[in-house]
Amino acid sequence: MTDPIAGPVQPTSFATAALRPLSLNDAVFAPESFLGVWQRRNATRSLPYCISQLDASGALDNLRRVIGEADGDYQNMWFADSDVYKTLEAAAWQLGRTPDDAQLLAFVDSTGALLAKAQGEDGYLNSYLTVVAPEKRWQKLHWSHELYCAGHLIQAAVAAARAGVGAELVTVARRFADLIVERFSTVDDIDGHPQIETALVELYRVTGHEPYLDMAKRFIDLRGHGLLDGGRFGSAYLQDHVPVRQAETVAGHVVRQLYLLAGMVDVAVESHDSDLLEAAKRLWDDAFGAKTYITGAQGSRHRDEAFGDTYELPSDRAYGETCAAIASFQWNWRMLLAMGDSKYADEMECALYNVIAGSTALDGTHFFYSNTLHLRTGHDGSHEDAPSQRLPWYSCACCPPNLARLLASLSGHTATTDHSGLQIHLYTAGELNTTVDGSPVHVAIRTDYPWDGRVELTVTTQAPLTLALRIPGWAADAQLDGEPVDTNDGYVRLQRDWSAGVTVTLDLPMPARIVRPHPRIDAVRGCVAVTRGPLVYAVEQSDLPEDVVLEDVRIGPAAPITAGNLPDIPVSLIVGGSIEQSTSDALYSGHAESHGEPSELVAIPYFLWGNRKPGPMRVWIPVRTAGV
Repeated sequence: MTDPIAGPVQPTSFATAALRPLSLNDAVFAPESFLGVWQRRNATRSLPYCISQLDASGALDNLRRVIGEADGDYQNMWFADSDVYKTLEAAAWQLGRTPDDAQLLAFVDSTGALLAKAQGEDGYLNSYLTVVAPEKRWQKLHWSHELYCAGHLIQAAVAAARAGVGAELVTVARRFADLIVERFSTVDDIDGHPQIETALVELYRVTGHEPYLDMAKRFIDLRGHGLLDGGRFGSAYLQDHVPVRQAETVAGHVVRQLYLLAGMVDVAVESHDSDLLEAAKRLWDDAFGAKTYITGAQGSRHRDEAFGDTYELPSDRAYGETCAAIASFQWNWRMLLAMGDSKYADEMECALYNVIAGSTALDGTHFFYSNTLHLRTGHDGSHEDAPSQRLPWYSCACCPPNLARLLASLSGHTATTDHSGLQIHLYTAGELNTTVDGSPVHVAIRTDYPWDGRVELTVTTQAPLTLALRIPGWAADAQLDGEPVDTNDGYVRLQRDWSAGVTVTLDLPMPARIVRPHPRIDAVRGCVAVTRGPLVYAVEQSDLPEDVVLEDVRIGPAAPITAGNLPDIPVSLIVGGSIEQSTSDALYSGHAESHGEPSELVAIPYFLWGNRKPGPMRVWIPVRTAGV
């Protein structure tokens, strides 16, 4: 058994944390499983592609210019250093699972050496502020992303330290972190883009150096006091509009809000701050009670990449940034560790299998930055923030390396332990090898999840063990070994004599369901969606006759749903519906007249849309007019 490698979140204090994450290499996905295939695609396609794009986009040349090893102008966004750091983090996590990858190791070592050369004598490291605008160092924090970039550097170093690689990278990050502590411990300044907070907490968890934790807490407490120039989008966009302990609603730029919330939970757990944790719980209720799309996406406004008002969830204008879904996954993971409540794992699963999975093409090298729920017929997809198909890269390339680092570390997010038991939150075929209260535990898992809800687990351990299995919120009539599941908290808990190896079978029925929106979501009133298990489904133009316009599609209020048989899609659905066309070309009229004909509609998992060819798609389908 290999030495355990701590994953991205490793609380040291369990007085305010309910669960302990498994080590990164404690969970191994079966190669043929859904998550196994996805993780392998990330390792062999997405991550190498991100590394190649660091040169193609100029992100590495920006750093080389600092030391005179490249000519020309600075390229791309002023925070392009963060693309390098996220890719480094992904490489480090991947090396934690496949330590013999010589190419990845060479990338980490060579890039770490470059950063060491580019770092200033005082520890400062930022290619844009060093080469292009040195006079603005620390002077434009509402805009500069200086601490945001530093945070991603620190997280890359944390991954490297835990994987046992990149010693020079770790040294660079600590020097910069020490400079940040020295400079900001006595100055009331914060960055316009939260991220440094959770990075500093994790660096504290690696090093035990308390000034890092103190600095993270200080940044959290300085939020919301009007320290930043709000600029054209205002202080809420920058998360500087209200002190975090007093906030009642999520607001502003979604990624900034969610990164801040992740940092709040980290600080709360390490400093035993129950008030801060209560604030995070309160904001979670607001975010997931009225401001989250059915796919798990968040952010309904393109202008400022922001949360909208309560129930403001338009499908065709959904922004749903990929980084926001990843941040939501990260925040929910921290809430799950702190609270142990299954609802946080439910939201992790929803985001993972729908918006996060859908953000990457099956080739692993094309990506969505924003994730709409309705691509209209005739949509102008010429803009990066709302393309008609996945693009190979972006001028603001935050999402692809963010995806790479999540997938490289995903095995560390599937299960947890406490003093007496093992909790499994995300189901996939594979193996778990861990310890509970010092005793080895082995679990072999056989399942075709998320296509099938049958999960067989063979557990072997010589010590008493409570096995907790999550029952997803969508899973009505779940059974364990053929008997109805009795659970009040989202988990069924089992105690057995596991010493000879015991197999238990969890059945999570996955009938296709018609789902209706809350009536206050005006944008989709009169529409329904189709789901099956954790997957949201969509109707795509590819499966409609050429003369049918997607916006004319309707679903019956009690539509029959049967299995489809599309190639390369494990579970497609056929839904009873109709095609209804208006009898008038008038944009507005006094009569709602239309004619329609019954039709069978093909629905595919939302995450697979756009992989066959570009074209319209929608998740929420209008209900069929009576009599048609």
